[in-house]
Amino acid sequence: MCTTDTRKRALAPVAQGFSQNSVSKQTGISRAAIRSWLQRIEPLGHKPGLIDACVKAVHRARPVNKVCRVQSQGCQYVTGFSKHWPCFFPQHGPGKKHERKIALETWQQQIVDAHPWDFIRGLIHSDGCRVINWATRLVGGERKGYEYPRYFFTNKSDDIRKLFSDTLTAVGVEWITLARGSGPWNISVARRASVALMDAHVGPKY
Repeated sequence: MCTTDTRKRALAPVAQGFSQNSVSKQTGISRAAIRSWLQRIEPLGHKPGLIDACVKAVHRARPVNKVCRVQSQGCQYVTGFSKHWPCFFPQHGPGKKHERKIALETWQQQIVDAHPWDFIRGLIHSDGCRVINWATRLVGGERKGYEYPRYFFTNKSDDIRKLFSDTLTAVGVEWITLARGSGPWNISVARRASVALMDAHVGPKY
């Protein structure tokens, strides 16, 4: 595992305007690792925070049920068996989510209205990300690199994207829809004030 100092040294040329591809060739570090370090430079421990948060959430929802962490090749997932899960998630059903209606029950919407940032954070952690965009611009005739953070949320379901964007609007976060490929499945938050709000309440995955 590379130390934080090693990661900082590897990312320094990127901050100066060099491409991730050229830095990868110079250092021998994969582009995937460089992209990952741009999002989070600190090495993760043996128990990533999102896994811990998931376990706590499942415990809180069903304290009488056993919650297990299952290590699989390349991933770790959380399991908790209960016949009552459909009561908590009435949206569950056969088929693909984006091919059926997804709507919150009244009691679910009331929870979202009372805790909008928890809802936004959960959606970002499941289907979104915080990234660092790198670009160049001319300053005094010299091309220099600069960076800025932004958030993305991607989901094929129109209903789920609307639930996310409506909640962003409710808390004062400005957003736009980006069409990539064959559909407008991406929601972007890039304005400085809105990113600052997201950073205060959501932050990078950990």
